[in-house]
Amino acid sequence: MIMRKLVFIFLAFVTLSAFADEVVFKAQAPKQVVVGRPFQVTYTVNQRSRDLRAPEFTDFDVLSGPYTSTSSSTSFVNGKRTSSFEQTYTYMLMAQKAGTFTIGPATVKVDGEQVQSNGVRIQVLPEDEQAAQSSQPSAGSQASQRSQNTQSSSSGAVNSENLFVRTIASKTRVHEQEALMITYKLYFANVDVAQLTNNTKLPEFTGFLKQELEQGEIQTELEHYNGRNYQTAVLYRTILYPQHSGDIKIDPANFEAVLRVQTRSQVRSIFDDFFGSYTNVTKMLTAPGVTIHVAALPSGKPAGFSGGVGKFTLTPSVSQTEVQTNDAVTIKLDISGAGNMKLLKTPAIDWPEGFEPYDPKVTNNFNTTTSGVSGTKSIEYLAIPRSAGEYTIPAVHFSYFDIDEKAYKTLSTPEYTILVKRGAGASSNAGSEEGAVVYHAQKEDIKQLGSDIRYIDTKKPKSSNIRHQVSDINHIWLFYVIPAFIALILLVVLRKQIKENADLARVRYKKANKVAKKRLKAAAAALKANDKEHFYEEIERAAWTYLSDRLSIPTADLNKENIASLLAQKNVPEAIITEVKNVLSTAEFARYAPTTDHAMDDLYEATTNIINKLEEQKL
Repeated sequence: MIMRKLVFIFLAFVTLSAFADEVVFKAQAPKQVVVGRPFQVTYTVNQRSRDLRAPEFTDFDVLSGPYTSTSSSTSFVNGKRTSSFEQTYTYMLMAQKAGTFTIGPATVKVDGEQVQSNGVRIQVLPEDEQAAQSSQPSAGSQASQRSQNTQSSSSGAVNSENLFVRTIASKTRVHEQEALMITYKLYFANVDVAQLTNNTKLPEFTGFLKQELEQGEIQTELEHYNGRNYQTAVLYRTILYPQHSGDIKIDPANFEAVLRVQTRSQVRSIFDDFFGSYTNVTKMLTAPGVTIHVAALPSGKPAGFSGGVGKFTLTPSVSQTEVQTNDAVTIKLDISGAGNMKLLKTPAIDWPEGFEPYDPKVTNNFNTTTSGVSGTKSIEYLAIPRSAGEYTIPAVHFSYFDIDEKAYKTLSTPEYTILVKRGAGASSNAGSEEGAVVYHAQKEDIKQLGSDIRYIDTKKPKSSNIRHQVSDINHIWLFYVIPAFIALILLVVLRKQIKENADLARVRYKKANKVAKKRLKAAAAALKANDKEHFYEEIERAAWTYLSDRLSIPTADLNKENIASLLAQKNVPEAIITEVKNVLSTAEFARYAPTTDHAMDDLYEATTNIINKLEEQKL
């Protein structure tokens, strides 16, 4: 019995030890401080501790400390008791010079074991230039200066020196499609900014594609700017991609702030004199415009270049290299990197004849950061071989402009050799003619319908029976002739259909309008649902796919220049060619630029009209 109690006590002790709170000992300090201004460094531990050993505060003066304080709390929730304990050590420090410094970890002992805290990194900003110029003043002048500072901070005087918004461009000289970041940052000193209103007016960013950055809760931090220390807050950030060369001007932006200003009024009671009297004042702040100098991409663009700018890698893979007829083959391309990822066009695969390709499946996994858009564009190409044989799938080329090396780069996949074996039920002559679509029917076994012995009737037939037999013979001939005639017609029709299906370019040409109408129908549904992203995606795919099918050129090889050249060669009027280029440019630009519902309606109507006009042309 005693043994059982001892075992129970031991297990309870082990269980309590396992669930005991982990010792947490951490150091905290401000991220930025100013030379000559005191600040606190605190060390906090969640259990009772002793023997604190602080690090050497190099480059900092220790004004006081450590001060020790403890706090504890106990609560009951649903009958469950929870408790917490915290012990804090506080030092008052002051920086000696500007720079970035690291304060090492401290140690304490908890239950006889030594525990170490984290270190902290502090940026020390220089003094305000005016304060530095009046260094080491007399006691009387110090009191006078403090009085002046108090008056200036509470007088409610607001000017462009102590409250303003800057427009900060990460770079002002870029290439076409090269990412840059625009930041609007609030600076204020000796001003109490109570809040920012929603009455904000941002520029249109005309000439750029815009990718907004997520804006979390606005937080302030210290920054030394133009010889003075300010509290700062980021109001808005966005990534821009210039769409043409030349100088592009970004217009000014407007922000509205509510300031808490002390008022000078007649003192009505002792409480008014003690606490002061404040009022809220609304002030409109204007951030200046900025000009971005955009250089054109250099000449010598590779044949497969479709506008990609940044730094990318290409990772290809194939599902299998030995298949049977009617089994799917999947090729996957992963384009990874950073740059104008959302504008990358899908490369085309030149499938050999005998393969039936499907529309590629595109999956985008992008992340927008302060350096631009990065991530992976995954493309899955699926095709089904209809004929047996050995086929070579040519390499796929992806060209882009490397923004670091300022040169064009071309990434290529290997050539894949696919061995297609005749599958079960396939025709024996499958693959005898490359690219031909073979139609065949399964043979059925001949069934014996009867096995009875039939004896010859030796009696002389009657004349009426003879007439019936002749009539039956005539009907029998009809049963042979009519099916043969029908089979002949089907053979002619099927041979014509097989011949037409073998010409894949002609099939795409004939189906171009049908496919385009299907895309436009999907775009109309997205327009009705106000799904802007899906709308512009379908409009863009409708235009490019239609032109690709009608001109018999892979989509990846198409661009606005060679489209205009090919249409001109086919004697398409210059006015129609101009409309085509305008529709393509508008669809590509509007997909990521801010637009209105009216602009979406106009683009849908323009795309429909231009496809109808091209249908009337003999391309």
